[in-house]
Amino acid sequence: MTFPFPAIYHMVIMTAEFLIGTTVNGFLIIVNCYDLFKSRTFLILQTLLMCTGLSRLGLQIMLMTQSFFSVFFPYSYEENIYSSDIMFVWMFFSSIGLWFATCLSVFYCLKISGFTPPWFLWLKFRISKLIFWLLLGSLLASLGTATVCIEVGFPLIEDGYVLRNAGLNDSNAKLVRNNDLLLINLILLLPLSVFVMCTSMLFVSLYKHMHRMQSESHKLSSARTEAHINALKTVTTFFCFFVSYFAAFMANMTFRIPYRSHQFFVVKEIMAVYPAGHSVIIVLSNSKFKDLFRRMICLQKEE
Repeated sequence: MTFPFPAIYHMVIMTAEFLIGTTVNGFLIIVNCYDLFKSRTFLILQTLLMCTGLSRLGLQIMLMTQSFFSVFFPYSYEENIYSSDIMFVWMFFSSIGLWFATCLSVFYCLKISGFTPPWFLWLKFRISKLIFWLLLGSLLASLGTATVCIEVGFPLIEDGYVLRNAGLNDSNAKLVRNNDLLLINLILLLPLSVFVMCTSMLFVSLYKHMHRMQSESHKLSSARTEAHINALKTVTTFFCFFVSYFAAFMANMTFRIPYRSHQFFVVKEIMAVYPAGHSVIIVLSNSKFKDLFRRMICLQKEE
């Protein structure tokens, strides 16, 4: 079997993204699990980061598995990747990763923003219970999404494939395909909308705070401003990853991109950037994580 250059190049990129993603997300899981075990209490941020790391690790493994079969076993790709069990896991990790990341943005918004409306303060004072129920709701929503998508069925790429149900005529097959896309759009637009709202509130809060800093004494502590900036860097960067992943995911779910084409590989590469890239930003924006990670990879000598 010969491998065209795009396939080889794709595997190099996917392998690099996989190694970075598994290393960074594994690091987040281990560190935050240790903190939770050591404290023996419910720590909101540590729980959020651990759940986010677990979901992205699963997504990274699924993306790497898809790329592996598309390059080395192209003729058995449909049988292995589009089975009900694999597609359930794929849809579950795709959904829960976005939901957990949205929960993280809600936490940043409530913890850092300085808004004072009664409803916002009510949520802020109940942040522990709120995040717990959001995580539980995210888990249930993702399980429901994966289950419904498997029940509806996935149309396959028309180039070189046959539809899962050979008894469907062309018009019915197109209807199934459109229903799938509508379902995915409706589900993923909800966490996207919540995330955009939280990001907007953080931007407004930062602007108001910096305006007050300019009007008042320069001797005031800049700790809150720094917290705003670090959170905004994380949230803004994730917004770019979120939107790019959402666009690539939707393009992938149309099942109209020619199999093993350049576009097919690029879409997979863009999707794999999301679970690795944002976790890297989380580590780099946290001084504790950054120092620990440097020591683990032997870039900083122990004093």
